[in-house]
Amino acid sequence: MYQVGEMIIYGGEGVCKVEAVGTLAMTGVKRDRQYYTLAPLYRPGRIYAPVDTAVFMRPILSKQEAEDLVKAIPDIEAASCTHRNPRILGEYYQEMMRTRSCDSMVRIIKMAHHKGQARRARGVKPGQVDERYLKRAEDMLYGELAASLGIPREEVVCYIAKTAKGCPFKM
Repeated sequence: MYQVGEMIIYGGEGVCKVEAVGTLAMTGVKRDRQYYTLAPLYRPGRIYAPVDTAVFMRPILSKQEAEDLVKAIPDIEAASCTHRNPRILGEYYQEMMRTRSCDSMVRIIKMAHHKGQARRARGVKPGQVDERYLKRAEDMLYGELAASLGIPREEVVCYIAKTAKGCPFKM
């Protein structure tokens, strides 16, 4: 069970801070069930999640793990999907997103970024599916790295560029 004050990844929401653990005094909620009260770091509001929920949860990376990940970014291979069918491509990205692992987010970002660069070089706009998942992966990865490293989210790309020499992410 997570403790008050811990930072976790919750589902597709991203980084959340555990504000409380206990029963909820709300109508329509079972009084004998424990809930996490979560505060998303990058948007207003609260999430009330049962402690025994099936929704994905994990602690954010430690500062050392985040630093190690950033240093490893140049060596992480881009994901690879040659399908041009948007539905199949979306399913591929979605499956990678389900892992919620930072390595998968880096792989998605690299693949979508490379594909976008190649399309722009041919005078074509990047694909909508690639752009959508690029944004989602960046939001997840950069949010977690910012929280783990204790830096503002908008400084993460610069931090990566300085730390991971030759980083292929867009600046």
